[in-house]
Amino acid sequence: MIKRFFSYYKPHKKLFTLDFSSAIVVALLELAFPLAVSWYIDELLPEGNWSSILSVGVGLLLLYGISTFLQYIVNFWGHKLGINIETDMRGQLFTHVQRQSFSFFDNTKTGHIMSRITNDLFDIGELAHHGPEDLFIAIMTFVGAFWIMLTINIKLALIVIFIVPILVWLITYCNRSMNKAWGQMYGDIADVNARVEDSVSGVRVVQSFTNEEFEISRFTVNNRRFRKAKIGAYKVMSITSSSVYMLMRFFTLVVLVFGAWLTFNNQMKIGELVSFILFVNILQKPIDKISAILELYPKGMAGFKRFLELLDTEPKIQDRDDAIEVESLKGNIHLNDVSFGYDKNPVLKNINLSISAGETIAFVGPSGAGKTTICSLIPRFYDVNSGSIKVDGIDIRDMTMSSLRSQIGIVQQDVFLFTGTLKENIAYGNLHATDEEIHEAVRRAHLEELVLKLPEGYETQIGERGLKLSGGQKQRIAIARMFLKNPPILILDEATSALDTETELIIQNSLNELAKNRTTLIIAHRLATIRNADRIVVVTENGIEEEGKHDELLERNGIFANLHRVQYQR
Repeated sequence: MIKRFFSYYKPHKKLFTLDFSSAIVVALLELAFPLAVSWYIDELLPEGNWSSILSVGVGLLLLYGISTFLQYIVNFWGHKLGINIETDMRGQLFTHVQRQSFSFFDNTKTGHIMSRITNDLFDIGELAHHGPEDLFIAIMTFVGAFWIMLTINIKLALIVIFIVPILVWLITYCNRSMNKAWGQMYGDIADVNARVEDSVSGVRVVQSFTNEEFEISRFTVNNRRFRKAKIGAYKVMSITSSSVYMLMRFFTLVVLVFGAWLTFNNQMKIGELVSFILFVNILQKPIDKISAILELYPKGMAGFKRFLELLDTEPKIQDRDDAIEVESLKGNIHLNDVSFGYDKNPVLKNINLSISAGETIAFVGPSGAGKTTICSLIPRFYDVNSGSIKVDGIDIRDMTMSSLRSQIGIVQQDVFLFTGTLKENIAYGNLHATDEEIHEAVRRAHLEELVLKLPEGYETQIGERGLKLSGGQKQRIAIARMFLKNPPILILDEATSALDTETELIIQNSLNELAKNRTTLIIAHRLATIRNADRIVVVTENGIEEEGKHDELLERNGIFANLHRVQYQR
């Protein structure tokens, strides 16, 4: 995992080199200052040469200026390095999620995905900046300071070295506890995000059932669980930092007392004692840095671990290495002995169906029979468990998914609109469409009246998920997208179900026009809308039970005729 973490530094080698080298020079200057002070007290002051003292003072001021400039580089450019790495990771994870198959989203909460992409990476930038740099500088400073302390006074340095193992043990012990605590915290905040996402997305359902208090109570459970985990994490962190603080102050006190005794016995000069105490303070810095890393490392690595868990989740549906790009499909579709189930729950078994290019096929049947499933298998949103689906004689698994799906237009019953303008949502059907093409799609979907009514026309913000639009208006936007995409294969999940009767007739005529010379698959809920279909396929839990034209199936007096009677008796 550490190796993979460091791989994210590769695109930013120059920035890392600038930051790291500046930090090393700053650390070396820190080690030089106490030696300069010792020489200043023991050598320059007894001589009483004021010009030399001023010259040395100017030299030290220059070094302080250089150190200050380099610290600016470390603080600003170092944090920029961390932010760049965090941004790269977030972009990589979002791209990976976009390529996941439908089954992943079926089994993963939206709030958990959001948490992995946002919250889990918050501390990555800080860890990327401070982690390797501070650890290396801390070790270098510690070793350098201790070596210089040995040259000043071995006895005093040996006292120091006895305290270090206690610090190492304390830090190691606390690190384990903090890793566990921060991991728990990240898991709990993901649950909070999932709860918020569910409640906010379904707020109309919540309020219509007056279940606000129930949602508040469920959120409170998750919120308190997160609070408990976070308090536990900060408790461990506080114990660690307090223990390190006390140990370091005891450390300084021991050096001060024993150093004074050595000075009284002429075993140490005053300048050396002052220098030694300054080195003790310098020695505290790497220990403080390590302590800070121990606070940051568990948080950052816990987030990175969750980041990798999602990044390593391979999409169940991927292009084959030798997959081909199909440029123009006619729309001949063949299902050969197709079987499929969700999580081993069989839905389709040995389905055989041939659809000719330009044919309009309507799927009818009871809920859960597999109508929508068949239409989800054709764009390869799911892979068949056995059998094959071919379009124009080519197995869809031998095509690239992007080239296959680019030639299939889908209008779902539950239309999803993005936050943005009306124009942006219509243009989602073809991101390269011209204004003229968008206007034509609007005309054919009979959206012109809506555009004229909106205060800013095409540039009107439609609200989150089309909040400001009616169900019928949303449906017509989806149809406009399909007009704009203009694919050879159409899948309509009862595309006119949300429209009023008058508009339904108009749009139905438009869809009939669009369906000419195109393969059209209709998932039908109202049988009146499929009277003119070339063929009606009746799907039940036993598979395809009946096929034929509308009137033919009525004459057979079978399953379709029964569905027809039930629907028209309502």
